[in-house]
This record gives sequence, structure tokens and C-alpha cells, in this order.
Amino acid sequence: MLACNNLVVAHDDIVALQGVTLSVHAGETVALIGANGAGKTTLLHTISGLNPAMSGDILYDGASISKLSTDRRVALGIAQAPEGRRIFPGLTVEENLSLATVNWRRWRESIAGDLDRVFDLFPRLKERRRQLGWSLSGGEQQMLAIGRALMARPRLLLLDEPSLGLAPRLAEEVYERVKLISESGLTILVVEQNTVLALAVADRAYVLETGRIVLEGPASELKQNARVREAYLGR
Repeated sequence: MLACNNLVVAHDDIVALQGVTLSVHAGETVALIGANGAGKTTLLHTISGLNPAMSGDILYDGASISKLSTDRRVALGIAQAPEGRRIFPGLTVEENLSLATVNWRRWRESIAGDLDRVFDLFPRLKERRRQLGWSLSGGEQQMLAIGRALMARPRLLLLDEPSLGLAPRLAEEVYERVKLISESGLTILVVEQNTVLALAVADRAYVLETGRIVLEGPASELKQNARVREAYLGR
């Protein structure tokens, strides 16, 4: 479904991605793990169209999307739950969710079924559907960010550090929901510093260090890799 081929991306004079190549097949969950500053968010922003690539290409369903605008990529089925949640604080939970339906609501379809699916996945959001975004806890805001991305009816879901800033129990709860989303068949690319949680839900994984892919393979194998265990699992 997704192929990044030899991507090079720079911020001013700093090269953030140095020839990154990875793939995500339909229906699988792929984790991209690495330390802070490795270039993980830069890669997601490049896939979403927020960062231009200096060279390389991005293929989605076999066709290049490198020159498409961000809104065109969303219309094709790519949705991102961003790092830091980026909730609209002055809007209610339900209004935040409804905003993500702009691309397909021009056909005047009802969003009721989509809301129900998000509320079934995140019951807390249903309880707080009339509350303003700023009044939610960090974990609830993360749930809202993921729910908002799902409301765009994606075929490829990009998750950027879904455990960031959360207490361990809340992070586990968020990842329990990510696992359910994965089991529904939706294709997911998740970037994380919390390697334990990311590898627990992933089929395959890549390790990114200073803008380069240095390891890749089945998540079960990377869990046992001595380099990964020492650098990222604290073992």
C-alpha cells in the first residue's frame, strides 16, 4: 500500500532523512521506532505532504503521491493522528470528530455511523462528546486525536507517538485500542519511542537512527535483537 523509496528530507541545512526506504503492506501494522530526533515525525510529515522531499519518491497503491497536496492525500485515504494531539480546544469532542469528515461529506452522507464506531472504540469520548477539547485529560485527547483520524475514513492510518506524555497505564489503554484498530484490518504505520508498546502491536518494524534505517524485520524478531534490547528495551 505504501512504499517510501530512498527519501531524503532536510530542514534548512540539516538533513533529517538520509535515503529512507520502507514499505507497508495492506492490512498490516508497521512500527517505526527510534530515539527522539531520529527523524520519525519528519517521515510521517513527508508521507502526509507537510514536508517536501529533496529526492526519492512515495508510492501509494503503486502510484507516486510525492507531488500531491496534503488534502489530496487525505482524500486518497491517508490520515494522521499527530504528535501532541493537536486538538482544537474551543470545539467539543463531537465537533473535533466531525471536522475530519469534510473530504467525504460533500456526498451528504450521514456521519452517525462513523461517530458510533469511534464511540464504541473509545467510550470515554462518548461520555464527553459535549465537552470542550481543552477539558479532556492527556489520554482522552490522544483518544480523540486517533478517533478524529478514523473519522476521515482512512485506508492508511499514521500514528505519531501515541504514548507521548501519557502515564504508563493510559499509554497501555491507548495501545489496547490501537490493537483493536489493527485487528479490524486497517493498515497502520506507527512511530514510537516506547518500543515495548509499539512492537507489541506491530507485524513488522523498522529502526531509525539519525535519519537512516539501520534495522528491519518481523516485530517478534526485533524484540529479541540484542541491539534493540540494549538500546530501546532497557535490557
